[in-house]
Amino acid sequence: MMRTRPPLQGSFGAVASTHWLASSSGMAVLERGGNAADAAAAAGFVLHVVEPHLNGPGGDLPAIVRLPGQEPQVLCGQGVAPAAATIERMRAEGIDHIPGTGLLAAVVPGAVPAWLALVRDHGTWAPADVLAFAIELAERGHRVLPRVARTIGGRAAFFEEHWPESHALWSAQAPEPWDLVRNPALAATYRRLAEAGSGLGREAACDAAIAAWSEGFVAEAVDRHARTARMDSSGAAHAGLLTGDDMAAWRPTWEPTMSMPWRGTTVHKAGAWTQGPMVLETLGILDPLLPDAADAFDERLVHLAAEATKLALADRDAWFGDGADISGLLDEAYLAERRALIGEEASLELRPGALRGAPRLPRVEAAGPASKAAGTGEPTRGDTCHIDVVDRWGMVVSATPSGGWLQSSPTIGELGFCLGTRAQMLWLEEGLTTSLTPGVRPRTTLSPTMLVDDDGGTAALGTPGGDQQDQWQLAMLLGMRVLGLDPQAAIDAPSWHVTHLISSFEPRVWEPGGLHVESRLGEATIADLRSRGHVVTDAGPWSLGRLSFAGRDADGTVRAASNARDEQGYAALR
Repeated sequence: MMRTRPPLQGSFGAVASTHWLASSSGMAVLERGGNAADAAAAAGFVLHVVEPHLNGPGGDLPAIVRLPGQEPQVLCGQGVAPAAATIERMRAEGIDHIPGTGLLAAVVPGAVPAWLALVRDHGTWAPADVLAFAIELAERGHRVLPRVARTIGGRAAFFEEHWPESHALWSAQAPEPWDLVRNPALAATYRRLAEAGSGLGREAACDAAIAAWSEGFVAEAVDRHARTARMDSSGAAHAGLLTGDDMAAWRPTWEPTMSMPWRGTTVHKAGAWTQGPMVLETLGILDPLLPDAADAFDERLVHLAAEATKLALADRDAWFGDGADISGLLDEAYLAERRALIGEEASLELRPGALRGAPRLPRVEAAGPASKAAGTGEPTRGDTCHIDVVDRWGMVVSATPSGGWLQSSPTIGELGFCLGTRAQMLWLEEGLTTSLTPGVRPRTTLSPTMLVDDDGGTAALGTPGGDQQDQWQLAMLLGMRVLGLDPQAAIDAPSWHVTHLISSFEPRVWEPGGLHVESRLGEATIADLRSRGHVVTDAGPWSLGRLSFAGRDADGTVRAASNARDEQGYAALR
């Protein structure tokens, strides 16, 4: 199997992410004595600056962290719906579903408090040191990615007419690819957070920065900003429901992972408030059907993976949600029942299982690929960022920050960023596990992964990609454990994903039988998949997935790998 990059190996530490400036910043932290928590947070704040179309301070963050010799833990930086966010209130606004852009979909912004909590609880650096890399890049400027420039250009007319603060920050710079862009307001925001803890001990400084965010100047600015109605994707202007009190009442939390042993490793995911458990279910359904080893992703393997994924995603859409009980999801009897539904032909039905009685799905419409492409609530192809870090002491971090995209909500001019729109994943329909209620966490697509091998080796991996995140990670896991590929070759291997699911983003539709593949699977394989009834879209040779990986073997060998697609993900290692 070809590799686009060599399989990096070392003994000191590694950082892999979706942007080289984040990876290099995180590696600089490790080289200067910081640990994986410090490095991940520094890289995360840098991603707010250099990938503002894919994440921002107003967004959210789940992470999985493993300290040496301990069980992995999930850090929840997914903020909750505002206290005023009820189905009745939303319907009174004249909407049938929560818009994918604007202020109505804002939840408590959790990314910044979560990064600071990670540093407080497991790091060694002060907030000022961790924030320094992002402050410099925002203040002095960085070379803007072509995708960022295209995103700004595509929204320039809308910004000028409807979101003047976004126009002032982004469109007025009118960046061409690789131009120098600055965000002095964000630099000032981060400097004020750093200064909030001046003269305090490290942990107290982190708490002071969190308080400045959640109860201080940031919360006050957010509260003022949300009171002004702004145009959103419903076609009307709405004010937001988020308040400073909502922010003050929320803090990041730590919780156990959900996990499953599989082929010599244990796969750890976040719980049912994410889509993460669906990849565990998919692996459980698939494993007895898979060969012990294979040379390539042939038509049968891809067909089986697609069909198992459809079943797991149907369970996601029927059963997952904040506080949902999915305790029987990985029971062998339930997995066998689901496995028995897989035949030689592609299913064109949504088939959730009877996990806890009769399943119930939201009311949705079927749609073809043309009508669904590029929903207004989700940036096209990869709505997120990802970071993996391993340090010399064996701490491993896998984090998937997202939300607060520059194009999805109006900029808060005095702060230099916008709010997120994660509430679009909730339904204005009573009785679902993802119905809108005050204080609920939206069921997020963000889904970091951690592997703890039977011999003690540990690895972090993940990818952007909305509903595709766990699907692309599934392909990587199959590449590593079925094809026997090293992490870099597994990232580079041809990938695929189904669109036979209820989209987590606006518009909330599904594509019966939809299967997107990279053409490198081969003409014969693709033809066979079509003959089985899959509605195949050839996505081109190098288009699906933005995976990264960092791990430490039991013998101390450090490994890292990154994605060459989009030409911006890089790993740094020593």
